[in-house]
Amino acid sequence: MDTLIPYDSLTKETLENILDDIVSREGTDYGNYELSALQKREQALRVLQTGEAVLLFDTESETITMVSKSALDNNDLM
Repeated sequence: MDTLIPYDSLTKETLENILDDIVSREGTDYGNYELSALQKREQALRVLQTGEAVLLFDTESETITMVSKSALDNNDLM
């Protein structure tokens, strides 16, 4: 079961650590341009702030992922 984590309820340090982990995962696609880790983190934060994506905690694997809000709204997850 997945639990929604409001990104703004996390401390700045915790959120940065989570985003660093997410953007460093193999297979994360950022398009045709190579971005620095900081740029990737800032990009991930922007999509959270705009509401385009949300953070989910998977209780089985005990991992946090970032998913598009549209996928969540379409019940493609959870």
